[in-house]
Amino acid sequence: MSVTANAQVDDHAHDDHEHHHKQTFVTKYIFSQDHKMISKQYLILGVFVMGAIGIAMSLLFRMQLAWPGESFSVFEALLGKWAPEGVMDADVYLALVTIHGTIMVFFVLTQGLSGTFSNLLIPLQIGARDMASGFMNMLSFWMFFVSCVIMLSSLFLEAGPAAAGWTIYPPLSALPMAQPGSGMGMTLWLVAMAIFIASSLIGSLNYVVTVINLRTKGMSMTRLPLTIWAFFVTAIIGIISFPVLLSAALLLIMDRSFGTSFFLSDIFIQGEVLHYQGGSPVLYEHLFWFLGHPEVYIVILPAMGIVSEVMAVNARKPIFGYRAMIASILAIAFLSTIVWGHHMFISGMNPFLGSVFTFTTLLIAIPSAVKAFNWITTLWKGNLQLNPAMLFSIGMVSTFITGGLTGIVLGDSTLDINVHDTYFVIAHFHLVMGISALYGMFAGIYHWFPIMFEGKMMNKNLGYIHFWITAVGSYGIFFPMHFVGMAGVPRRYYENTAFPMFDELTDIQVLMTVFAIITASAQLIFVFNFVRSIFYGKVGPRNPWQATTLEWTTPQEHIHGNWPGAIPEVHRWAYDYSKVDENDEYIIPGQDFVPQTLPLQKDEEELQH
Repeated sequence: MSVTANAQVDDHAHDDHEHHHKQTFVTKYIFSQDHKMISKQYLILGVFVMGAIGIAMSLLFRMQLAWPGESFSVFEALLGKWAPEGVMDADVYLALVTIHGTIMVFFVLTQGLSGTFSNLLIPLQIGARDMASGFMNMLSFWMFFVSCVIMLSSLFLEAGPAAAGWTIYPPLSALPMAQPGSGMGMTLWLVAMAIFIASSLIGSLNYVVTVINLRTKGMSMTRLPLTIWAFFVTAIIGIISFPVLLSAALLLIMDRSFGTSFFLSDIFIQGEVLHYQGGSPVLYEHLFWFLGHPEVYIVILPAMGIVSEVMAVNARKPIFGYRAMIASILAIAFLSTIVWGHHMFISGMNPFLGSVFTFTTLLIAIPSAVKAFNWITTLWKGNLQLNPAMLFSIGMVSTFITGGLTGIVLGDSTLDINVHDTYFVIAHFHLVMGISALYGMFAGIYHWFPIMFEGKMMNKNLGYIHFWITAVGSYGIFFPMHFVGMAGVPRRYYENTAFPMFDELTDIQVLMTVFAIITASAQLIFVFNFVRSIFYGKVGPRNPWQATTLEWTTPQEHIHGNWPGAIPEVHRWAYDYSKVDENDEYIIPGQDFVPQTLPLQKDEEELQH
């Protein structure tokens, strides 16, 4: 692929622009078109605000599962009429599960993760002044903001927020009269998601165009850091699959408000036959999961890219199998669009079709395993710098493997029958997608914090405490959950007291809830460290991790356009760590890394990768 010179702005014009254009508070901090500021806006809103709300909801329903029917003053304080005398109402339990899932999957792990790091790193690592369209970038964030406001406003409705599970299957989502959570709360859910999808698509198009068109001189596609490959392919998957969810949401709105029957047929409510004929809820499942499975990779691929970068930097070794890593990202992207049926094995699908989806699902384990082996090989015999970012990267490999192994069970159409819609499924996807993506995000925040906040460093010791409590606590929650699922406990049940055979599992529910409370509390250490470091963090050197990539060549003080004067040229790939010449001497004496901006030396070969 040819290298595209970045001709965004003439450098002299850029310098003049710096002198003459003074930004106001509003244009700098609120309606900013600078990618660095927009990435911080995504981080604060998507990760910190929405993440805190999502985690708080999970603690509420975990307390209900551990101590069903118990009275808690916190329930009464937060849930009001939905917790009379402090006892949680059954309707609000399902609403909490629904909004928790929606917030964590879409708002935190999709836009929170991709919005933060794609915005921060794409221009800086490819050598661009900014995104292809600063206005579209700003528009994408503010549509995301509006979507968040609408979703959260549904919590204050008289009838409560949407309550049909985060997958919002019909008929609960298609009939406004089905239950309290099927009314206005569901309408607001659908409107919020439609705006969210528009925001995501605008952002994704911007990322793709920026990577293709604005790479600096010398930055060929095979010299890109793996972070950029991950963000680039993630954006492409989003562009392909999100419109399908938008169509499902629009058809649901039609069924709810305009009397159509896309997803409804032969519905009886209290003995009365409704007029809906000819629709199928299974059609909705196909539309939802055609996005839903690529969505898993939209969530995990950015984390994989971040982990690849952080691991190579902190192992002081080139990433093992660079081209194989790119190939596996591309293979995952393709295969993710042909595996959605494994979510629907018990929907009555033809057994032959089930076997096809089993085959494609097990096939996607191959590129995933390639990535896992390459990460482990990158660590092998490396000079490991075990800082918090590196620990979270290693933790991500651990949770990705342990969570992925249970996917082999769920991906098999026969084995899935026993554990479908049990806590086994919850444990699987929380480990492989939720915890793994959060670990990747934490690694990225610890690693690129100096880029975000003008050279300031986060406290390393608080980072270690945060990592170890989170790592032990996460397994403490989700490892026992597999056994609860294998025992047959169904997901989304408000309480299991009606089933005597589950009584002996109550202690495990209590154990998981205690771990959940401890792990959530540990995130307060991270928040304290983050906020304190913004104001009082020690300013480190310009390139504190001694990395090779372009973002560490920018001045610590943020300027519009990233680099004063000319944009640096690139002469080599992104992973020249511990590279030696024929005399076994470092290329740069006394320095175990070679920046991408350094031309190849006499008789030096670019590494075959």
